[in-house]
Amino acid sequence: MARRQRTQKVPVALPQMESAPEHWLRNIRMSGFTFTVLGLIVMAVIVLAPGLRLVIEQQQQLAALKAAVDAQETGVDALEGDVARWSDPAYIEAQARGRLDYVFPGDVSYDVIDDSAAAATDGGAPISDTIQTTEVDWMRTVVGSIFTAGLTDDTTATLESPVVK
Repeated sequence: MARRQRTQKVPVALPQMESAPEHWLRNIRMSGFTFTVLGLIVMAVIVLAPGLRLVIEQQQQLAALKAAVDAQETGVDALEGDVARWSDPAYIEAQARGRLDYVFPGDVSYDVIDDSAAAATDGGAPISDTIQTTEVDWMRTVVGSIFTAGLTDDTTATLESPVVK
């Protein structure tokens, strides 16, 4: 029989031009099981993503509603405090005096109007804080005005006040 000649195996060097990521990708072996698992993962993401989005939106709505409830509870607490104050007769009396200017019979009430502005006369002189007496007899002036208006022959144009309002 003829003997077969054996071929000799000679190692061949591959070019070293590929980078590390290319070398890593070249060594990955994909099997049917790997493709199946990857397909199942992609399908799970597609199926679960809308539901997950809905859950996140509902959690945000729930947080907003809880914040609104907390604000309403704070308002209720404030209103309960107001109700408690209004049940006190002294508070009701103070509100009636302050808001409505009510006084008890026999009390004297003073209203101060624009107390922040300094009081002055038309000429700019400050108003005196002492009591002064007038030099004019107002009764004689009123009676004289009545007689002048009833007995005069002047027209209304001449009797009008020279001060224009």
